[in-house]
Amino acid sequence: MIAAFPCPGPSGQGEEYALVFDRGRHNRILIVPALFDEANRMRRMLVDTMRLLDAHGVDTFLPDLPGCNESLQDFTTQSLHGWRGAMENAARHFRATDVLAIRGGALVYLAAMPGWVLEPAKGPSILRQMLRARIIAAREAGRHEDSAALLEQGRTEGLELAGYRFGAGLIAGLQDALPQIEGQRLIAQAELGGAGLWLRAEPSAAPEQSVALCRIIAADLGT
Repeated sequence: MIAAFPCPGPSGQGEEYALVFDRGRHNRILIVPALFDEANRMRRMLVDTMRLLDAHGVDTFLPDLPGCNESLQDFTTQSLHGWRGAMENAARHFRATDVLAIRGGALVYLAAMPGWVLEPAKGPSILRQMLRARIIAAREAGRHEDSAALLEQGRTEGLELAGYRFGAGLIAGLQDALPQIEGQRLIAQAELGGAGLWLRAEPSAAPEQSVALCRIIAADLGT
């Protein structure tokens, strides 16, 4: 089911969408997705996990980050600060009791909430990977690009990376952002079995990983 939650944008009050399994139950988990292409690669696995948790009596909510997926907001205006605010709005609107942050989602989740963090990623690491991909693509096209020069351009003018047009604020935010883990249960990829889906070239399902993630969460919740 698709539901909307209030989320102010640069032009004022607006809303974003979330995929939800909501039956008004006690345990209500806000899932903060991975960032950028990693979110696309992992979405099917997360949706399968949500279905499994629904069968365990747990409500789940997977919101869009502003500027991503079905959002009408401009991606170039986004920032980590703005995304944190959006996740706070989603948690409040859906009355979340717990949070599950995935990879780079640990940079914008609600660190004060109990819950889980799956393989948290650091902002500088995410940025380096996207810069590396751009440099490789430029080299294959016969152009030379330098990571330091690109980063400087990104901090002042914004930059196109992995098909996204980053504003300067998002580049600057990623450059220094580290996950803030405040008592949440860290989940290592090894606990799910197999390689992380964020490493694959295309989006994919991983039923065994969805089952493993559901079991960890359901066991911690006692459902």
